[in-house]
Order: sequence, then C-alpha cells, then structure tokens
Amino acid sequence: MDDGGGHVYAIREGFRINWMNMRDAATGQVMWESGEWDCGQDEMEAQIPREILKCRQVSRELNFSSLEVMTSLRLVQSVIFKGEPLEEWNFHFGFVIPNSTNTWQQTIEAGFSLSVSLFVSLTEVL
Repeated sequence: MDDGGGHVYAIREGFRINWMNMRDAATGQVMWESGEWDCGQDEMEAQIPREILKCRQVSRELNFSSLEVMTSLRLVQSVIFKGEPLEEWNFHFGFVIPNSTNTWQQTIEAGFSLSVSLFVSLTEVL
C-alpha cells in the first residue's frame, strides 16, 4: 500500500516556479524579480533590495506550474533580519489543477517594516 510518499515525490518533481516579482503596490514599479528557482530544495533564499522597506504595500506575483493535482498549496514566508527571525507569514493558494500554469498575487501591507533578507519556503499540504 502506498503511504503517499510516491505522490509527494511526483508533486515535487512536477512543480516549478517560473518567476516571481515584488512591486510597490501603490505605483506598480517592479522592485525585485527572479526567474531562477530550484524547487528541489525545501527552502530558498532571496535577497530583496533595501528600497522595498519604504513601501507601505508590496505586491508579490508568483507564477508556477504543476503537473500534479495539489489539494492545498501554501507558501510560508519567514522574514529574517540580521540572522534573527522577525516573523512568519502563511499564504494559502488552495487547490491546484494538474497540468496547469498559475499566477498568484498577494498584497502585503507593512506593519512596522519589511526585511531586506527574505527566506521563502514552499510547502505542499496534503
């Protein structure tokens, strides 16, 4: 009997982040973007420019493709400043259609500040 490990492996193998960007939500100006993601890792690091700290709201767009169905996709963002964790945010996308490409946009409102160093971990919740 399969314990689901084969399905999880298939999901990881068939999941790709095609690109991600972060914009000043007020002006639409792209502040950071990347098309280089290794989805085989549990955690990925992205260095975000200091200028993003001045934004009251940041819009993040994530374009991804999946060969497999996912019942509940979520993105976990941990904010690290000078090596110390400040906060962790969970973003839920939900159901992902197999053989699809999707663009997911979130608007993040600044509380007291945004961090220059950002660790993004993608997790699929079954």
